[in-house]
Amino acid sequence: MTSTDITRALNDLLFTPGLDLTEAVDRHFAPDYRQRTDGVWSDRASFVQHMTRLRTLVRSGTVEVHDELRDGPRYADRHTVTLTQHNGRTSRTEVYLFARMAPDGRFQSVEETTLLVTGHPDDGNLGSLK
Repeated sequence: MTSTDITRALNDLLFTPGLDLTEAVDRHFAPDYRQRTDGVWSDRASFVQHMTRLRTLVRSGTVEVHDELRDGPRYADRHTVTLTQHNGRTSRTEVYLFARMAPDGRFQSVEETTLLVTGHPDDGNLGSLK
């Protein structure tokens, strides 16, 4: 299996509505996946619940990776996610992400910090994995 990255993961999760969410999650995230976003930990089930909600809100978007590093099972990047919601609001969120990859190339854990660059304050978590 080819190792995943944030662009492929977010494109499948949020910007490919015809792709089944379970398939998208299984493609990019290990069964024991967990993450911490802005200090809050969640497990894979919570992550799937969040992605389910985001899919109802997001109409389209893009991911721009500014920096990306790999070192064995470690992965880090700085990226900006631009989202347009069905209600017409657009937001941009900058994300600093540090991850550990499973041996099969999927994300096993992610720790990220987010910064809403533009948009409504309620849109702050839309651009992150949480």
